[in-house]
Amino acid sequence: MSVTKETILNELARITIPEGNIVDLDMVKALVIDQGNVSFVLEVPPEKGKRMEPVRESAVRILEQLPDVNKVSVVMTAHSEKASKPAEKGPPPDLKLGGHPRQETNLTNLEGVRKIVAVASGKGGVGKSTVSLNLAVSLVKLGYKVGLLDADIHGPSLPIMTGMSSKPYSPDGKTIIPLEVFGIKVMSIGFLLPKEEAVIWRGPMLMGALQQMMQQVKWGQLDIILVDLPPGTGDVQLTLCQRFPLTGAIIVCTPQDLALADARRAITMFQKLNSPILGIVENMSYYLCPKCNNKDFVFGRNGARQEARKLGVPFLGEIPLEMSIRKGGDDGKPIALNPGEAADVFALIGELII
Repeated sequence: MSVTKETILNELARITIPEGNIVDLDMVKALVIDQGNVSFVLEVPPEKGKRMEPVRESAVRILEQLPDVNKVSVVMTAHSEKASKPAEKGPPPDLKLGGHPRQETNLTNLEGVRKIVAVASGKGGVGKSTVSLNLAVSLVKLGYKVGLLDADIHGPSLPIMTGMSSKPYSPDGKTIIPLEVFGIKVMSIGFLLPKEEAVIWRGPMLMGALQQMMQQVKWGQLDIILVDLPPGTGDVQLTLCQRFPLTGAIIVCTPQDLALADARRAITMFQKLNSPILGIVENMSYYLCPKCNNKDFVFGRNGARQEARKLGVPFLGEIPLEMSIRKGGDDGKPIALNPGEAADVFALIGELII
């Protein structure tokens, strides 16, 4: 007999903190049971933070003892809507949106960051944001401290893909305390603007916004910040490469020739700016029929793998075209939270770049 959601919740209700058990306190989020693999998000009060790690470990230990459970994955996040209201924490940050870049680059808030990695592509629509968020989730599950910056000023995706509508707060009107979700410190201009408002800025304003978000956000001690870049080879990419200590770039593309041609341009840009290419990720590599398990290579086959070999850069992995990946992005529940083939691919990519 397969394990049920009711069984899992009953077991988790045995875990208590002074305020009550973690189920009644609504700390168990996004519970998924898939062929004996159990995953969920443990959402804890921000003020408790790391002190709740023993609770997470207890949850894993209790569930692993159940006879029908094969694998348990629990991601702890300190985000909550109540805790992140700016009125309770301080005034909203004064970004002076649209300001031009400053001549000086202050790296004080980046001193605790070990790596800065760009996630880029030559064209839009290839899944950079999907790769960025799921890669960040996978790195957290591997035990790393992760930040994620949505640098696509004109088309920020992070608010929808994380399910977050809160605004960051500021203790002094200048320094920004990032939001946290799935254990990731996140920042996007989409958190600072009304939902339907368009950003209509020229290049210098985009450069200034990136510089402000990189420098004014208090990132703290992190193993890595992933920077989800806009498509193309423009001002934002130039600013990131020239103003900040970029570890390298991941190039995302699909197998089709048109996407590969644009990916080559992106790779050439980073190479001209002396920024290492960490590898190529091929997204939407194939469609796996859920009824017959037949692989259909909708956009071509092995295009990115062959291109990586030709250019002498690492090939990091193939991500399938799956409805669950798309749905996870729309619902604010990234697929990497749950055990499965897609999550395994993202975890492997994470291990290759960290």
